[in-house]
Amino acid sequence: MSHPILFISGGEIMIIVFFVLLFFGADAIPGIARTIGKLMHEFHKATDDIKREITDQTSDIKGEFTNLKDKMEKKGSDFTRKIDEELK
Repeated sequence: MSHPILFISGGEIMIIVFFVLLFFGADAIPGIARTIGKLMHEFHKATDDIKREITDQTSDIKGEFTNLKDKMEKKGSDFTRKIDEELK
């Protein structure tokens, strides 16, 4: 039993390969494959750059929120300590 990859079965892949050979010829196939490989490399490079940029920006925001949280916890503990001292 074959498992379809991207919803394409083996027979459909054979038909696609046949038409690619028919339209472009056997000599053009390596150049086409090379071009597709370069395009995929550029796409992955661009997505990695976008991921890196998002990570950098969110890490800055996360750092700001961490600092704010630490300040609020300190103020809260100071407030709690003052109330405890006044109640004694």
